[in-house]
Parts: sequence; structure tokens; C-alpha cells
Amino acid sequence: MENDRRIMASGQMEVVEESPDGMRTFLSIKVPYRNEAGDVIGLIGISNDISDRVQFERDRERILQQEQAAREAAENANRIKDEFLAVLSHELRSPLNPILGWSKLLQQGKLDAAKTKTALDTIERNAQLQVQLIDDLLDISRILRGKLSLNEAPVDLKLVISAALETVHLAAEAKSLYIQTTISPDVKTVMGDAGRLQQVVWNLLSNAVKFTPQEGRMEVRLEQVENGRVDEWAGERMNETPSPLPPLHSYAQITVTDTGKGIQPDFLPYVFEYFRQEDGATTRKFGGLGLGLAIARQIVEMHGGQIGVDSPGEGQGATFTVQLPLAPSSDQLSSSEPTVGSTGNLSGIHILVVDDEPDSREFIAFALEQADAIVTSVASGIETLQIIEQFVPDLIVSDIGMPEMDGYMLLQKVRTLERVRHVPAIALTAYAGEFDRQQALQAGFQQHIAKPIEPQVLIRAIFNLIERSSHD
Repeated sequence: MENDRRIMASGQMEVVEESPDGMRTFLSIKVPYRNEAGDVIGLIGISNDISDRVQFERDRERILQQEQAAREAAENANRIKDEFLAVLSHELRSPLNPILGWSKLLQQGKLDAAKTKTALDTIERNAQLQVQLIDDLLDISRILRGKLSLNEAPVDLKLVISAALETVHLAAEAKSLYIQTTISPDVKTVMGDAGRLQQVVWNLLSNAVKFTPQEGRMEVRLEQVENGRVDEWAGERMNETPSPLPPLHSYAQITVTDTGKGIQPDFLPYVFEYFRQEDGATTRKFGGLGLGLAIARQIVEMHGGQIGVDSPGEGQGATFTVQLPLAPSSDQLSSSEPTVGSTGNLSGIHILVVDDEPDSREFIAFALEQADAIVTSVASGIETLQIIEQFVPDLIVSDIGMPEMDGYMLLQKVRTLERVRHVPAIALTAYAGEFDRQQALQAGFQQHIAKPIEPQVLIRAIFNLIERSSHD
């Protein structure tokens, strides 16, 4: 009726109306009907069913909104990807400057003993930074594919913390940081992967060193708690409620506190997310890809534990807390150390080194000769097959990514030859993923070691394989 009154007052009007059940839509055009005296005595109108047109418009609007949302999401994803690639490029290139710069100065032979030591320390430190970046990327790939695995055994966290502290010692010393350690001798072992747990502690310590200013303070504490829970859990973000800890259980608690730059309250819920840093200025000033803490969280949760962070705010430091369930009493046996096995002496052991890269081949041969091994080096799989007709090595160390005949094909051929089929072999390769390790083992290698190679790691692996084969 209200519409009709407006029509009669205005003279003409289009009205969109819905049927009482809301299923149909009509466009009605109504005009006043006048008598001979010009008085409005009614309305004349016509209605068209425009339901299909209205539905089409609604569908079109919905599709446009979906396309706009998808476009914005794609643009945002591309922006994040571009930012990540820019940061990755920066983080990989930055260490090259001191590496190449100090290398040139060393080649000139004009540095005294002190400067030579500084140069070598700087080169090693920056090379290790690049290795860590690559390892973090590989770990994230494994985590996203659900392929990160643990080698579980009883672990003494006192040894884990000690080893992690040793790795950050030089960096902390360079900034004159005071590190206080409070280690309870009564903390029992936990079941877990010693290497992965050391990675967690190292990430927390290296972050503390990175973000703490000159002459700042850090504290590392290990204690045993009953039914513990960290007050500020990173899991409690976006209304996510962490699962409660089992009742009547004891936990080993590691706490790392620093007097560094602190964390803004609004960023606390995102500390353990992938590729997240507080802002661009943080990335530019302190570096890193924002992966270490995300990896740490995943490793801790795989151990059945929890990790949390608390900070009063900007410039007031931060406290990271890790809780891990203690091993059952029956597992309180020999604990795993972060590094195992003897470095060994390779005196009298004849090793065949196969690598198509001359620099890598020469480095590996020299490192093994320093351990008193007898080394024969070849540059290809074909040369390997020719030389093993002349002598049988005690062990083969082979690269994987070689032209014509790669390391996999080489080992498969070696395993078909009676005189050398039982010779142990180690794969050295820049292909460092879990799939690559499995492929190496399936091809006939006993061990897979990722490049870059730590000489002592290689020597230890050779020593252990020779020891094992001598008992077979």
C-alpha cells in the first residue's frame, strides 16, 4: 500500500517485489489511472518475472567477489614469495662478501698471524651461516611433507645443552655477553633424538645471542618440573587451545632468557610461525629467514613436549621455555650424546674417492690423508670401474651428482662385481633430502652424508663402517 501511495503521488514507479514465499522476483511498473476529471481513481500496472535475471546478477556478483578474493590471495602469495626470495637471496649472498673478501686477502699473503686467524674464523662462521640456511629450508620441506623423522634413544639434556652452548660460544664472546647456566643435576633423561634436541636448544641460544646487545646477559636453565605448563604458550594463538599435559607426569624444562630487544605483545602469537619476523627492519638488521623457531616448535611437539615464549615488551628481553616428558624409569639407561662415535685413526685404510669436481675431490682426499688414510682419487664412475680391476679398496667414498654415470648407477654396478660387492660405501652429495638418503641406501651405500662435509664427521663415519665390517 505504501508503494501504491508513492506511485499515486509521483505519477509512475518501477517496483521490484518478491513473492510471499520469496522464491520469485517481479518487476512491476505501475501508473495512476485517472477519470475524465483527472482524478486518480486507481492504478494500472504490469509485472514481469525477473527471477532468472536477478539470480544471474547475484551469481555474477558472487563470482566477481570470489575472483577478486582469489586475485588478492594470489597477489598476496606472490608478494610473500617475492619478499621471501629477496630475503633468501640477501641471506645467501651476505656471507659471501666476507668469505670472498678475506679469501682474497689471504691469497695476497700479507696478513699477520692474528689477522689470518680472524680471516679463517670469519670465513668458517659465514660458511656455517649458509649451511644453516640450507638445512633450515630442507627441514621445513621435510616438515611440510611429514617426512621429518626422529632417531629416538634416552637423551641426557645436560649434554645437549653443553654441546649447544659450545656452538654459540664464539658469537657470544664476540658481543661480550655473559651467559649464566643453572643446570640441575637431578634431571633425568628424556626419550628423543639428541641431534634434533640440540638443534632446538641451538636455535633458542643463537636467537638470544643475535637479539641481545653488546655486554648483555643470557640465562640457560635446566630443571625438572611436575605437571608443568608454560604460562604463555605459542599454541594459544588464534583461539587455539593447547592439549593439556597428562596428569601426574614429570617434565624436563629448559628455559632461555635474554636481555635483548624483546617481542611486541601483538607479535607473540606468531613467533613460531614459518617465515615470520616482527617487521622488515628486524630482517634487515638481524638477518635470518624466520624458520628456526618454527622448526624448533615442530621438533618439540614431535617429542611430545611444548614450547612457549613470554616477553614484557620492546627492549625488555624474552624468555623461551621448552618442556619435554621424562623417559620412563626403564629407559634411564645410557643416554645419547649429541655426537657419537670415535673420530678414529684411518692408518692403513685404503679409500677410493670418486668425485667429478676437482676442488671437492682434492679436499676430501687431503682430509682423509691427514687422518693417515691411503687415498686413491678418480673423477668418474667409469674410472672407478677401471681402477677396481687393479685393487680392492677398503671403502668407497663417492659423489652422487656426476655426469654420464652418477653415484647410484656406479654403486649398482659395483654391487654386481664379486670382488668388490661387499666393500662399504659412503655417498657424499649436495642432494640432502630424505628421499635422496633413502635412494642412496637402496643403491647400495651404507651411509649418506650431505655436503658441505665436516672432515671429522666423514672420518668418524669411515672409522665406524670399517669397524662394523670387520665384525661382520
